[in-house]
Amino acid sequence: MPSTKTDALPLPKLDAKTVTAHFAKPEHRYINRELSWIAFNSRVLAEAQNPNNPLLERLKFLSISATNFDEFCMVRIAGLMDQVRHGVHTSSADGQSPVRQLAAIDEASRVLATAQQNCWLELKQQLAEEGVRIVSTKQLHKSEKEWLKEYFAANIFPLLTPMAVDPAHPFPFIPNLGMVQVLELAPPRKPSKRMIAMIPFPQSQSRFIPIQHGQASRFILLEDVIALCFDALFPGFTLHNSSLFRIVRDSDLEVEEEAEDLMRTLDTAVKKRRRGRVVRVKTNRGGDPKLLRFMLEHLPAESPDVVEVDGMVGLAGLAELYDQARPDLKYSPFKARFPGRINDFGGDCFAAIQAKDIVVHHPYESFDVVVQFLEQAAADPNVVSIKQTLYRTSHDSSIVRALVQAAEAGKSVTALVELKARFDEEANIRLARTMERAGVQVVYGFVEMKTHAKISLVTRREHGTLKTFAHFGTGNYHPATAKVYTDLSFFTCDPTLCQDAGYVFNYITGYAKPTKFKKLAVAPLTLRRNLLRLIAIEMEHAKAGRPATIWAKLNALVDNELIDALYAASQAGVKIELIVRGICALKPGIPNFSDNIRVRSIVGRYLEHARIYCFGNGEPMPSPTARVYISSADWMGRNMDRRVEVMVPIENATVHMQILDQIMVANIKDERQSWLLQPDGSYQRVSDDPSSFAAHDYFMNNPSLSGRGKALAQIGALTETTPAEQAKKKKQRHRK
Repeated sequence: MPSTKTDALPLPKLDAKTVTAHFAKPEHRYINRELSWIAFNSRVLAEAQNPNNPLLERLKFLSISATNFDEFCMVRIAGLMDQVRHGVHTSSADGQSPVRQLAAIDEASRVLATAQQNCWLELKQQLAEEGVRIVSTKQLHKSEKEWLKEYFAANIFPLLTPMAVDPAHPFPFIPNLGMVQVLELAPPRKPSKRMIAMIPFPQSQSRFIPIQHGQASRFILLEDVIALCFDALFPGFTLHNSSLFRIVRDSDLEVEEEAEDLMRTLDTAVKKRRRGRVVRVKTNRGGDPKLLRFMLEHLPAESPDVVEVDGMVGLAGLAELYDQARPDLKYSPFKARFPGRINDFGGDCFAAIQAKDIVVHHPYESFDVVVQFLEQAAADPNVVSIKQTLYRTSHDSSIVRALVQAAEAGKSVTALVELKARFDEEANIRLARTMERAGVQVVYGFVEMKTHAKISLVTRREHGTLKTFAHFGTGNYHPATAKVYTDLSFFTCDPTLCQDAGYVFNYITGYAKPTKFKKLAVAPLTLRRNLLRLIAIEMEHAKAGRPATIWAKLNALVDNELIDALYAASQAGVKIELIVRGICALKPGIPNFSDNIRVRSIVGRYLEHARIYCFGNGEPMPSPTARVYISSADWMGRNMDRRVEVMVPIENATVHMQILDQIMVANIKDERQSWLLQPDGSYQRVSDDPSSFAAHDYFMNNPSLSGRGKALAQIGALTETTPAEQAKKKKQRHRK
């Protein structure tokens, strides 16, 4: 294979001779990241509209789409509104001012909201045909109304606090995502006098109330139950008008770089966030204008913040309806396989890892192996230390329990808890305190950067010497999300990788910046430059007439420098396949500019989350000599410059083949769950044929990917190679 000295190569740059005057302007080279995100959420919604999906799964996709958009409002729209309010005129990469972006977002989001409500009406009808009915009070029999009133008195009334609003009763605080019924009432003895009252909905109360009457599964909305039982809340009052409102607040956090105590600062910031500025007021279309003006005055909010809904306010609440015992309306159950390699060694993780590197493909293979690795380390008397990063995990985390157990057993345990993980700040503060009480050395990383790398490092005494074992992940140490996120867990005892991982921990805990990493690339120190060098190598192969290929699987691609490097590689003749689940600011398929780049997004049963980077290295892909990496980092400015991330080379032949020849090839060949990005930022579904190839189905139904190599017989069909070619590749791997 031709050798290439990477340090001697110039970093990739756009060729001025091949870039037209139009694309020489940065604003013409990129898709707006906010509109790209809305396009992603539209693809999620498309799964709710897809008749090939089971009915309750479609409902779940609709709920996810609504929840996603709530978070988008809380963070992205809130950020742009702040810029406008403070007079910031800085344009986005595609040349749009904050004001123009908000206008474009508003237009696109209203189209999305209409589609969501239309989808709900369709699903509601289809659910009714399957015996799951959402009814109104008009559809109830007298006996059912009486039952509901009794249910209300016992289970809902104690949780409600009806409030008048007048000089003696101030306007109540409505929390983020809180709902409130606002009423115009007339008192019993003064029918000509009007008053405003409010009924805040308790956030612990279910939105859908099951009607325990008869055989069918029937539900009624909480607001309809409250309307039915109005007299119990306001005896003798006359109801003139009523409107339902849902409030979305700014939920981003800002942490001062000079913060003296990060945990205390975050704790205070989280409390302040609960009272964040209102960014959206959602209400039913056709509601009373007087009540709307009342709400805008008291929140406070403005008319542009109002979203009027033709249908159900708060579609995120539809998730409650999923939890029904209706397996006929859900995906067939899937039980994750436990990695065969670990079983081959009687469950001994350390023995299995010493025999050969292992990659575990979640959720097709169980996350229990990661838990078992740490539990075994906690219980093993020969283990002397454990180092662990925690970005997100569950509230009852088995990982945290293992770390606590290890500390209580006298082992040296260090946990990096990222307090700034968005929307998990409070949970991480609680976990940090729990571990500190048990004797775990807890650190919080950098004030100005998040630690997003996923690393476990276990040091064990063997025959008088110390041996280190590492786990590198592409996803969080979160047992719940590991059941629905596609991620990779890589186990190794390679001394150099483990030493580099140790340097990463020293960098986080003691600000000891390593002078050099031997194998890992680490953001913000070396990752960006390493990626640019790898792209430059492929450009050199292309210019020399050799095969030149880049395959990358990401969640987001918005970094301008990396996008321009890919454009330059495309112009040099490098063939580029990108699998970008969410935001993608790159414009593919433009003649003489990006026509060698293809971008697909896979949206299906599982959330694509693994980051994999592959570089052909002068050979046709998939190649045993390709450079293959897994990472915690997307190609975004924040991941390159403002987070601690790692990129890990995959050198073991079997693991290399599983990731490149099977996982990446299956993703590239996916049709049923794939959407192709067009140059104008729109997406086109590849195929809606239920019989077309789907990567998720392939991974669910094919043998283990745990490192024993038993799945390799399946690869030939994916890579379209002959048995002889497969044998040749196998020999090349053995030589390597």
